[in-house]
Amino acid sequence: MSSYVTRLGRRLGLPSRGPRRVAMLSVHTSPLHQPGTGDAGGMNVYIVELATQLAAIGIEVEIFTRATTGALAPAVELSPGVLVRHVDAGPYEGLTKEELPAQLCAFTHGVMQAWAGHRPGYYDLVHSHYWLSGHVGWLAADRWGVPLVHAMHTMAKVKNAALAEGDTPEPAARVIGETQIVRAADRLIANTAEEAGELVRHYDAAPERTAVVHPGVNLGRFRPGDGRAAARARLGLPQDALIPLFAGRIQPLKAPDVLLHAVRGLLDEDPSLRERLVVPIVGGPSGSGLAKPEGLQKLAARLGIADVICFRPPVGQDQLADWYRAASVLVMPSYSESFGLVAIEAQACGTPVIAAAVGGLPVAVRDGVSGFLIAGHEPSEYARALRRFVGNPELSARMGEAAARHARGFGWEAAARGTAEVYGEAIAARPAR
Repeated sequence: MSSYVTRLGRRLGLPSRGPRRVAMLSVHTSPLHQPGTGDAGGMNVYIVELATQLAAIGIEVEIFTRATTGALAPAVELSPGVLVRHVDAGPYEGLTKEELPAQLCAFTHGVMQAWAGHRPGYYDLVHSHYWLSGHVGWLAADRWGVPLVHAMHTMAKVKNAALAEGDTPEPAARVIGETQIVRAADRLIANTAEEAGELVRHYDAAPERTAVVHPGVNLGRFRPGDGRAAARARLGLPQDALIPLFAGRIQPLKAPDVLLHAVRGLLDEDPSLRERLVVPIVGGPSGSGLAKPEGLQKLAARLGIADVICFRPPVGQDQLADWYRAASVLVMPSYSESFGLVAIEAQACGTPVIAAAVGGLPVAVRDGVSGFLIAGHEPSEYARALRRFVGNPELSARMGEAAARHARGFGWEAAARGTAEVYGEAIAARPAR
């Protein structure tokens, strides 16, 4: 297959010094996991879509992830040119993300075992995701004599600077680990220029080794489709309802409680709105949210709005697209987002977004055009933005059309080509390092 990949790469104009095969590392979460459950979220979607598109332009990808069940084979083909390898490192169940550093040696051993079964030079580059994977990638790249490209996705110093009330700070060990990875990586990939700046400011990253590649959205799956009315009919939602949607992992970082307090404020101002208000919360507890898995339900009850809140478990990508289409607006009041794939997905489905002006969300959302950006996390500000949709039924449709146009600029093919360029630069610069 390698000769075919090489020919295809030449035909598509890939850099001549680009990789044929990449070892991609995702220690703590598998690309096969359902996004919205446990620690699976935007990074899972990112890895699946990026790997698939890299394979489509001629770069084979093997994804190494920790085995969490014995039911899956050691190697599973995700799509043509993309292989997922399950590495035994610790017990299948019962380990939290915070306990995984103790398993990195075992994981690294599993990666090295897979490599030992191949001819020298089998992998041309290592691409690690999140700091846990970065440490494995650092050792693997050094042992194999190939470049290391790393994507942080989130950073401890940034998260700790914008900590949600009641959330747990990231440990010092993670800060030290991230600092080491920044020094070791041949290239760092940031989602936005702001994230690249944070790498330079907080971790002393070298600007010339830091590249910006925007994530994408699967425009074949996330699209307006047959419209809001049809999506609401499929989901059993009332056609005339105001539906502000929250979709994502339920944890303090994502701030779904801000939406609940905003809804309470809306009903205080206009009690009649209760007759046509439906607020879906689609996702499951994650991270520090696992400490109080029913905390959001209890908050809804205390606020007296349990009758308008609709809790739903995480769903597959196709059904998630229907939830986006059915919504009047997506609400994303996160304290920190490296990019905000959910915001782009919703907009691609023709749904405007109300989001916190943090991280990459000002890039993902065009303020006043495809949605509204809110400075801070004051529920009354989100209630004020929601009120604009209450008083103007046409606003959702008008902004939704603009949102779909905006999202069309974020296809995964462009993200894959940008990533492939970074790979080529890392390989070309490797002798100098």
